[in-house]
Amino acid sequence: MPPPGKAEDVPAEFQQALASLEAPQLRPEVRIEEIPAPRRLAPHAAAWSGAVHVDGDDVALGRLIVLYDPDQSREWPGPLRIVAYVGAELESEMAADPLVGEVTWSWLTEGLSTHTDGQQALSGTVTRATTEGFGTKADQSTSTEVELRASWTPVSVELSGHMAAWLEVMCAIAGLPPMDVSDLDQRRSRA
Repeated sequence: MPPPGKAEDVPAEFQQALASLEAPQLRPEVRIEEIPAPRRLAPHAAAWSGAVHVDGDDVALGRLIVLYDPDQSREWPGPLRIVAYVGAELESEMAADPLVGEVTWSWLTEGLSTHTDGQQALSGTVTRATTEGFGTKADQSTSTEVELRASWTPVSVELSGHMAAWLEVMCAIAGLPPMDVSDLDQRRSRA
């Protein structure tokens, strides 16, 4: 998945970083695809869109963007920067939890520390938005969405763990159990 442009114009370090992202191992509920990258954020960029699909619906959506500035003209502590977005509608009991922001952020920090060899300058926000209908939309049910937006600088060009952390956050925000945890309801129904 070479970045757009002539191959000779793409720095080897950026090519190596992108090569480390090829063919990630995905859960069956997860779909990702390469999408056009923003052009104004850095001289070189690549981007992916992701979705967690359960029972016929996309229950979480995300974007992952890898930026590369070989001249390091940005205020990043290195030439690479990763920008991540994940969003999902929350169940009402989870939406009322005052720790939703902290828990959502911890999914990212734990994923990065589990899957990567580190990062620098991690920053971001978690936003909870409630939508209520009024007037002719008064009959619509109230919904709450949570969005995580974050960026960080990886400490190496090995980026597969960064994508794994992003995918893990998408699955967690969608309400999927971790891969190494069996679904107890399914085990009980077979007994």
